[in-house]
Amino acid sequence: MDSLRGPWPWYVVGPLVGAMVPLLLLIGNRLFGVSSNLRHLCAITVPSGIEYFSYDWKRDGGWNLALLAGIFTGGLLSALAIGVPVPDISESTRTALASLGITDVAGLVPASLISWEALTTWRGVVLIVGGGFAIGFGAAWAGGCSSGHAISGLADLQPASLIAVIGFFAGGLAATWLILPRLLA
Repeated sequence: MDSLRGPWPWYVVGPLVGAMVPLLLLIGNRLFGVSSNLRHLCAITVPSGIEYFSYDWKRDGGWNLALLAGIFTGGLLSALAIGVPVPDISESTRTALASLGITDVAGLVPASLISWEALTTWRGVVLIVGGGFAIGFGAAWAGGCSSGHAISGLADLQPASLIAVIGFFAGGLAATWLILPRLLA
């Protein structure tokens, strides 16, 4: 069981992720993605009358909700079976974060940025609520999330997915180098 702890090598995970696209195409040209599940969940729970949520979610999203349930179940089972290793952040990343005033790095997310206490500050609201809104809006506007476009859309040679992936990377670089340093100053 100790050999399963930590990240799996790229030469194991890469082919497994890559095998998803042909498998989905074999079972009926289904696209791979996670962000559309929020729309499906809203279509289940939101009262009818809103055009965006008025569709047959069982036919269009039932399999995708099963995928989401499988992701959560697999994550839970693996955490129970092999534990949850806390990734180590490189020293250069710790130094870069310290230059921005972030010193409470334990795991991947600094508690000073993502916590209930942080949500009571303007900076926390911008980072947590604004960031969540931006991600959700961006995924809806782009017609899917980064995993769906980068894995499924690019493999299916969809030009819109190439544009979306370029936009995701450009947005990530802009947020990292331009926006985040100004928010943390």
